Amino acid sequence: MKSKLLLTSLLCFHAFGLLAQVQKAPNRAEGDGPHKRLIIRGVTIINSTGSPPIGPMDILVENNRIAQIRQAGYPGMPAQDGIKATSTDKELNCRGMYLMPGFVDMHGHIGGVQQGANAEYVFKLWMAHGVTTVRDPSCGNGLDWVLDQKEKSNKNLITAPRIKAYTVFGQGAKDFITTPEQAREWVRQNAQKGADGIKFFGAEPDVFKAALEENKKLGLGSACHHAQTEVARMNVLATAKAGLTSMEHWYGLPEALFDDKTVQNYPSDYNYNNEQNRFEEAGKLWKQAAKPGSERWNYVMEELLKLDFTLDPTFNIYEANRELMLARRAEWHDEYTLPSLWRFYGPSRISHGSYWHNWGTEQEVAWKENYRLWMAFINEYKNRGGRVTTGSDSGFIYQLYGFAYIRELELLREAGFHPMEVVRAATIKGAEALGMAKEIGSVEIGKLADFVITEENPLANLKVLYGTGAIRLNDKNEVVRAGGVKYTVKDGIVYDAKKLLADVRKIVADAKKEENFEITQPGIPQKAGKVSGSNK
Repeated sequence: MKSKLLLTSLLCFHAFGLLAQVQKAPNRAEGDGPHKRLIIRGVTIINSTGSPPIGPMDILVENNRIAQIRQAGYPGMPAQDGIKATSTDKELNCRGMYLMPGFVDMHGHIGGVQQGANAEYVFKLWMAHGVTTVRDPSCGNGLDWVLDQKEKSNKNLITAPRIKAYTVFGQGAKDFITTPEQAREWVRQNAQKGADGIKFFGAEPDVFKAALEENKKLGLGSACHHAQTEVARMNVLATAKAGLTSMEHWYGLPEALFDDKTVQNYPSDYNYNNEQNRFEEAGKLWKQAAKPGSERWNYVMEELLKLDFTLDPTFNIYEANRELMLARRAEWHDEYTLPSLWRFYGPSRISHGSYWHNWGTEQEVAWKENYRLWMAFINEYKNRGGRVTTGSDSGFIYQLYGFAYIRELELLREAGFHPMEVVRAATIKGAEALGMAKEIGSVEIGKLADFVITEENPLANLKVLYGTGAIRLNDKNEVVRAGGVKYTVKDGIVYDAKKLLADVRKIVADAKKEENFEITQPGIPQKAGKVSGSNK
């Protein structure tokens, strides 16, 4: 969502290095391990290979890699040890629990100064929800900052997911990039600095093509939010053919599907810098595209499939557009959303993603139809063999780190994905897109020990993955909360997910106490003596 800053401001900040940075993560004080040998006992494995769930199984981790996976008895029978332990082994009793590969968030901004969200806050929310790898699209804190946190995460010096750094195109350049030669040189310098890829918003076509070609030659990844200021010149079909490897959100896709126009049907009083205009009209865009099953629909899909192109839809980040109250009143805001972040979310003509100037029924109805068509394309693309990944883009539009990632899983389910296909999108498909499929993304011998372990079956109800759990009524007619991730394992280090959530609750509670703050809803007067939590 950082691409939705005013385009001129974005280019100035990223091109000339005027980047504000959030506080880095502190030294790691959490997690049990790494261990020379860790045995995880009795889990049912929900893998990303297409295999049905299987258990009970024991998993042996040696240092940070999976060394053995063995059957440990039979369902409903007394527990058995599939792997014999030595006196020095660490054993984790997970009998009756479920284990998945660690989740990959393909669109994870590491906080933001405007949001007041520092690295510790963001990392712990991600890890508490099973996210063990993130792609930072834009490196909004600066490439050097991100690479520092990446290295420390790789060494497990901080509590954080693995990080892939995709620098925004032009970041750190001394001058604006206006020629293909300048584009190629910047791409080479970006690779030399250690970036894993580039995040584009669009550019003059010759410049864009040169950058993509050079980036592909160097073997780096690429992503693009096809900004509306440039999409008429290069939509997703054009950029994919030029070498782009993945697209973010949905911008550029309906434009590629136009069969009776070349430009979105903008009203005469439209102003791109007015975000109410931008997002209201965006909600009408899929209706302007070719219909499902049409010749143009099939042509675009077939071309993208031939290119092995990745779609990273980030459904969750726009969900407030179709149901504002649903996103705004999500229960996790009470204990997990910082005061500064809550203020950032509120209606504003200045803060990005806070375009609730006059958002009502008509806008929401249009966006519901937008989602129906968008989801139809994504689901069909998956069914025809295309790669669809899971990204959250949290920190904007009432979407909170970690929690929003789980919401993305639910929205993939709504789009038509089987729960096991949802797990695949959250794990192996992200690993493939990042070029990491030999290291992460599935539970297989030789791969890195990144796992999500739950007490409840997520295939039966994805809501059990939320940090707040799922609501249930027990046999005594008592309301209880079930679920939440039990353990997140990264590099063989076992993190207590609920302890990570407790740390975040304390961070938020301390911030509220310092400000005498309480969350209030937009336009509702604050209580006497309290600092208001909504913009005015």
